[in-house]
Amino acid sequence: MKLTKRGEYALRTLIRLGVLQRLGTPVASVSRLAETEHIPAKFLENILADLKAEGYVEGIRGKAGGTRLRCNPDTTTMGELVRVLEGKLAPIGCASETAYEPCSCPDPDHCGLRMLMIDVRNAIAGILDRYSLGDVVTVTMRKMERDGLTPAASTPARQSAKPRTSRKPPASPRHANPVDGFLAGLLNGLGQLKKEPSP
Repeated sequence: MKLTKRGEYALRTLIRLGVLQRLGTPVASVSRLAETEHIPAKFLENILADLKAEGYVEGIRGKAGGTRLRCNPDTTTMGELVRVLEGKLAPIGCASETAYEPCSCPDPDHCGLRMLMIDVRNAIAGILDRYSLGDVVTVTMRKMERDGLTPAASTPARQSAKPRTSRKPPASPRHANPVDGFLAGLLNGLGQLKKEPSP
């Protein structure tokens, strides 16, 4: 599974809206979200229209209007969001549980590649379905607090939409470091969100 830019931008926007909701300022303008998340505004408008149609966000009219979460972050799983945005989780169609596509393999029941990709799909689904949008928001905020970053609770429309911070964030790494992962964050005390699998 690989997220498209559309899927990545949508998930980042939902997480940002979740953070703002926790900070007590749940409504954000498209321009503020676009600038904060470095997303082209027109592209974000289309993404937000799709998320609104699916019931995940809602538009608020008026001078202080914008977009806010409509879904409950604590009951909306990341797996649900990824499936709505991207479709199947499996790397190949014949390994998908919800969007199966037959392949050209002469014996799919005994195909080693298919068996391996089913396990990959199960691992991805196991993580995405275990954690909610609210869990990701919690760990995101805890990591920001740990690193001395405090996102702005509100930004007036006529000022810059960039979040204020107490210090500059570290330079972006050139590669993904396993210690910066969500699950590593849980294990290292950033969050206590481990959930037991459903029976």
